[in-house]
Amino acid sequence: MTGKFSFSLSSDDSSRKFPAKIIIGQAETETVIHVGLKLLGFLLFYRDRLQIETRIPDQMIPYVPDLVQLDYELKPRLWVECGECGIAKLHKLAVKAPEAELWVIKRSHSAAEDTLHAMAKEELRRDRYNIIGLEATIFEEMCGLIQSRNSLYWLRGGFDPGEMQFDLNGLWFELPFKVFRF
Repeated sequence: MTGKFSFSLSSDDSSRKFPAKIIIGQAETETVIHVGLKLLGFLLFYRDRLQIETRIPDQMIPYVPDLVQLDYELKPRLWVECGECGIAKLHKLAVKAPEAELWVIKRSHSAAEDTLHAMAKEELRRDRYNIIGLEATIFEEMCGLIQSRNSLYWLRGGFDPGEMQFDLNGLWFELPFKVFRF
């Protein structure tokens, strides 16, 4: 791991009881963009037992998800990949984690659409995947503010319409996104 980023979280949203602080690691091959995607995924999908980069106790699943929620039998119920993710990996996840909601978060609408085209070309299973494409300019501005220690206030976010509203290190963001179903 080449870096760690801490985020002090606060919110008045009663439906999201965030922990006071989370730490997101940055692997040697990852950029701050990947850290930003994991942060937004954590905030948007927050629920009990949501974990960041936790090894799955099932030996049949050789992958480490960016975000995962395990049920009480330690099977994935939510699996979120952030940024670059191979199409072959997505295909295997649909087979190896059949009960899990599968989501992919991309840094832009065009990156999400590229993933959709690649999935169609490889004939992946339909009605199994959800892909989020963020507004690239706003997301990149947000990533430019990420430091080793950060403060984030969450106002709200949801899928209808696809938008997140938050303050990161003193700067306000209204970040729209599109959801694609495959």
